[in-house]
Amino acid sequence: MAEDKMILTPQGYQKLQEEYRHLIDVERPDVTEAIKEARAQGDLSENSEYDAARERQAKIESRILEIEHIFDIAEIVDTSKAEKKHEGKIYLENFVTYKDLSEDEVHTIKLVSTVEADALAEPYPLVSNESPLGKAIMGQVVGAQVAVESAEPYSIEILSASKEEPKA
Repeated sequence: MAEDKMILTPQGYQKLQEEYRHLIDVERPDVTEAIKEARAQGDLSENSEYDAARERQAKIESRILEIEHIFDIAEIVDTSKAEKKHEGKIYLENFVTYKDLSEDEVHTIKLVSTVEADALAEPYPLVSNESPLGKAIMGQVVGAQVAVESAEPYSIEILSASKEEPKA
């Protein structure tokens, strides 16, 4: 079965490319050198530096493979062209203000691709288009009330959406 494409913005793709190059050009050689130095110390059975370097190497190689896989399935979207296609509807890179109807609270987020997501970003969380909230608001219009299908489902009302960052 063919795997779904992962939508990436040009910025998200570039961020991923930068991370990939850093892992290949900086992290991988550093950890290789650390392993070489730890081996030079002799007995590897009780060498914590060797164990730590091998663990770090495994994480680096795993992330490299993960990024290569993302490159294989990535679909880079030009959000300016996609915006015309989805005119009036919420799409990637939109700032969305919504009201959580269960808590009567207003929140503002920026809708981004999975690679760019960061729930702790300031001043607005960067919410993935593949998250429950992202899926619920993608393609919607201002004024819509939608259900967010998460572990604890809730409903929201979309108050505004724009490519422009809201004024504080």
